[in-house]
Amino acid sequence: MSILITTSSFGREDSSCLNTLEDLGYEIILNHYKRRLTEAEVGELIFKHQPIGMIAGVEPLTLKVLKMAKNLKVISRCGIGLDSVDLKAAANLRIAVMNTPDAPTIPVAELTLGMILGLLRRVHIIDAGIRRGEWERPMGLLLHGKTVGIVGCGRIGSYLARLLSNFGCQVLGFDPYLDQHEFCHMVTLDALLAQSDIVSLHIPYSRDNHHFIAAEQFNIMKKGAILINAARGGLIDEKALFTALQRGYLWGAALDCYEDEPYKGELKMLPNVLLTSHIGSYAREGRIMMEQQAVENLINELAKCRV
Repeated sequence: MSILITTSSFGREDSSCLNTLEDLGYEIILNHYKRRLTEAEVGELIFKHQPIGMIAGVEPLTLKVLKMAKNLKVISRCGIGLDSVDLKAAANLRIAVMNTPDAPTIPVAELTLGMILGLLRRVHIIDAGIRRGEWERPMGLLLHGKTVGIVGCGRIGSYLARLLSNFGCQVLGFDPYLDQHEFCHMVTLDALLAQSDIVSLHIPYSRDNHHFIAAEQFNIMKKGAILINAARGGLIDEKALFTALQRGYLWGAALDCYEDEPYKGELKMLPNVLLTSHIGSYAREGRIMMEQQAVENLINELAKCRV
């Protein structure tokens, strides 16, 4: 019986998870491309190896792909988001789908805080200038005293709110499933956008919230506000964001995820944008924890299938 692992770097930092699966008698099939797989590539691997279980990344597990998996019982996502998996198709094919919601919490929240601080003090601009032989000292802003709006007050949003409480920030929250929160004053989305100096997104992606933040929302936001997205690509209309930044309505933006990755868009031309390469959960300790949880989920669910 084989286990297909499609994340690009599984076991690189700690091979004990791979050893655990091998000790249980599973044949391990790794992603030899060492990058995000296309629909055709993951389909080819599934068709060739017919795994009983998968530890999945963010490759598209569509109906077309899942129909090729004659033996597949469990998809264990190494991460939070499930928008890359056709959940309806998986349910119809009786394939269990799991994720690892706890492990990315601290890494993503810490990166978000780092992006906020770096953008406010224009660290990326100063660093680039020094590397060009320049010695410019652009004036930055303090986080202290700012109003920060957190859209989505789940695990990551809540942990970020907790961190921000130590910076003397007023923290607003919007979450359709919550009325009260320990660290956030809960308000409507429009109120959050209108009052926040910094808006940070922490919601999953779905077709329903495609371009959740677009031209209409930018018009509601405060002039001089900052937008952060370390959640999922597709939540922001990147063209509308470019316009808002280029005309100086927004002070800046920091993005870790994009509609199309690797990112090649026009936001790269703007100095008031800080860009990272979808590294939210990609901290060593967090990555190891996430891989361990993904393997535990897989083993436990496969055990149920044998009962």
